[in-house]
Amino acid sequence: MSGRGGYVLKFISGKYQGGEFPLEMEAEIVIGRSSELDMVLVEDMVSRRHARITSFGGELGIEDFGSTNGTFVNGERISKAKLKEGDRILVGTNIIKLVHRDSIEREATGPVVGGGYTGDSSRPTAPPTGRHNTSHTMTGVISGLIDEVPLPDLLQLFSTSKRSGMLVILCGEDTGKVFLRQGRVFYATINDAPSLSAYKAFYRMMAWKTGQFSLEHLPPDAGFDNEINESIEGLMMEGMRQLDEMHNLGGDVPDMQAYLVVNKPLTPKLRDLSPEQLDIFQLILNDSRVSAVLNSSEGNDIETMRGILHLVRNEFLRVS
Repeated sequence: MSGRGGYVLKFISGKYQGGEFPLEMEAEIVIGRSSELDMVLVEDMVSRRHARITSFGGELGIEDFGSTNGTFVNGERISKAKLKEGDRILVGTNIIKLVHRDSIEREATGPVVGGGYTGDSSRPTAPPTGRHNTSHTMTGVISGLIDEVPLPDLLQLFSTSKRSGMLVILCGEDTGKVFLRQGRVFYATINDAPSLSAYKAFYRMMAWKTGQFSLEHLPPDAGFDNEINESIEGLMMEGMRQLDEMHNLGGDVPDMQAYLVVNKPLTPKLRDLSPEQLDIFQLILNDSRVSAVLNSSEGNDIETMRGILHLVRNEFLRVS
């Protein structure tokens, strides 16, 4: 690893989000809850002596001290591991990214989710320790930006660490919720839409690349009909497959919030449509917004979008 002293541990999620801890070469950082340590994280899910990051001989490594809740690197629980630029470390509720100091300096300072540091030079860049500010209270909520932690990576982290909770994702005007029980997804919804199946909601969220997330406590009555019963790996593989297929449909795929309008006069013959295409045509007559049609369709989003595109390309419909 090149560049002596050129790396920073950047808190991209958790109550210290936005904070930065400079990483010196030929040294070590001991992480834990005890106020005598180098990096003090004051929260219940962090052990008194939790882990150690070392930087000797031009290489970075991390070692877990047998902590109760474990240390994770890129979603894998570790006892010892080497580190490289871009790796994400989970300690307690904190997701920490190893970044080069040059990339930190190039980034424009933006708003911080969850009350963390803003990167303003008038404020400290290291997270609070026993020798600095400890006024934050433990909430148990992991929050941040999916721009920094892509949703598949985030879900893999929660799966490996067997987290339970309600993952809330804000993306534009949409609010997604993924319900987790011991690391397994058992339900998902977007905007609490009753017509949208849990599987469709989950697969659709795999396409979200920007927005805020927060892992909240599970509501006490969190139980649903038709719960998801599949491994998180299987769900993500199918979600990514559908995303790839959606991209391959062409550049004229309409936006989810677009409306579909029946052409008048309607020149092509309805009898030329298949029964499945006629069903989609009927759904459009009932509610013309693309998202509503996809929600109500018995087929998956790919099958339904193919039908919509057939109707548009053959001049039954136009996109508004």
